[in-house]
Amino acid sequence: MKNYTITVNGTAYEVAVEESTGSAVQVKAPVVSAPVAAPKAATPAPVVAPAVKAPAATALGGLKINAPMPGKILAIKASVGQTVKRGDVILILEAMKMENEIVAPEEGTIASINITVGDMVESGVLLATLN
Repeated sequence: MKNYTITVNGTAYEVAVEESTGSAVQVKAPVVSAPVAAPKAATPAPVVAPAVKAPAATALGGLKINAPMPGKILAIKASVGQTVKRGDVILILEAMKMENEIVAPEEGTIASINITVGDMVESGVLLATLN
């Protein structure tokens, strides 16, 4: 017979295993031992929202253009004060190695551009506003 000490949930048990058949297992009374402390979980790092530049309250237009997906701003094709027609390209957003044109949903004037070239944006982030 071989004797083993097995710890389950902080309680140690002495187990005897018979070598001849390999199937007989005897469990004796628990051996008194100090409970083993569970490893302390690491404290997760706080989640920091990406920095978004807030435009002046008076510059905010009535129509918001939000990022349809996360990505990187490659180019800004319009400027504040510029008049745009429906479908005009305002900026280029790279997502999954594809360049996506973000277009004006309707005719208006660019009231604010809330990002800069090179910014990484999450889905739903305010990119620009129109009046």
